[in-house]
Amino acid sequence: MKSLTHIARRALKLPAHNSSSSTAVVNLRRYCANAPPSSPAPNSKLFVAGLSWTVDEKSLKDAFSSFGEVTEVKIIYDKDSGRSRGFGFVHFSKEDDAESAKHAMDGKGLLGRPLRISFALERVRGEPVVVPRITNNGDFSSRNT
Repeated sequence: MKSLTHIARRALKLPAHNSSSSTAVVNLRRYCANAPPSSPAPNSKLFVAGLSWTVDEKSLKDAFSSFGEVTEVKIIYDKDSGRSRGFGFVHFSKEDDAESAKHAMDGKGLLGRPLRISFALERVRGEPVVVPRITNNGDFSSRNT
């Protein structure tokens, strides 16, 4: 049975892993993975983690509304217990407002817990993401080999 990296290399006509392996790694990642950038581009949606169980949508909106117009607040709840899972999303009408809120509120406390804030990534459904494993020496490895 052929490994996934072998099939991908053959489909993309990449060089074998023993010749210029760093170039092959870059090329394989570029063609086979839709990996998000290391720091997501600013957008108007913030991911807020570290929420206390007592935080509700109104208190979260009140905490962020001083930075601009908040269009939507969503806290994620556990299906079984109905309790907050400790994270949520805050949508702003402008990217600049979201960026200033992120920089001002990241690490600050809300109801006794420090918040961890980042720009939310768009969820991609239906698209497979293939990221090959790389060993210490730069060679590709597979579970099948």
